[in-house]
Order: sequence, then structure tokens, then C-alpha cells
Amino acid sequence: MTFRNIAPLAALAGLALLTAACGNNPTDRALTGGAIGAGTGAVVGSTVGAPIAGAVVGGAAGAVVGAATTPERRY
Repeated sequence: MTFRNIAPLAALAGLALLTAACGNNPTDRALTGGAIGAGTGAVVGSTVGAPIAGAVVGGAAGAVVGAATTPERRY
């Protein structure tokens, strides 16, 4: 693997780590989940020649999962 192959994956992993824990309400979690899903979908989609379709599907799936999950509440 060369740097050109690893750099986009490293950038995506960094973005995912930065936004993974963001959001205290469903809207914030849907936005960050959609962003992570779109980035991941674009990378996966580019391996099969359809990065835009991958980004759309990944973004939609990430937004749905992000909105559906709830943070742990400790009282």
C-alpha cells in the first residue's frame, strides 16, 4: 500500500473518531451519523465504481441509525 491509498482511509477514520460521540439529541446524532455513513459509503462505493451511490446509501443509513439510537442516561 502506498500513501495515496492510505491517506483517504486515515482521513475518514479521523473524521469518524471526531464525530462518533457527538450529539445529545436525535437531530445531532442523525447529522453526525449521516456524515459518517456518507464518508464510509463513498469509500466503499468507490471500490465498486459508484462512490456517489455509496455516499447516498451510507448517508441515509447513518442518519437513520443515528436518529434511532439514544444516549445512555445515568441518573
